[in-house]
Amino acid sequence: MVNRDDVCKACEGTGMLADDEEWQYTCTVCGGDGHLSPGENPTPDKYINVDENNRILD
Repeated sequence: MVNRDDVCKACEGTGMLADDEEWQYTCTVCGGDGHLSPGENPTPDKYINVDENNRILD
């Protein structure tokens, strides 16, 4: 059973996010695993590369 307190609030446990144009990318909060443990740092480990439209370049 999944502990709902550990589910990433940004991607709702899917591990993927989408922008306004429906471009999908890996969740930058949980790193794509869909879970964020209590006390885990949600800040990305590395710099996020984006294009001129602020879309993430994976």
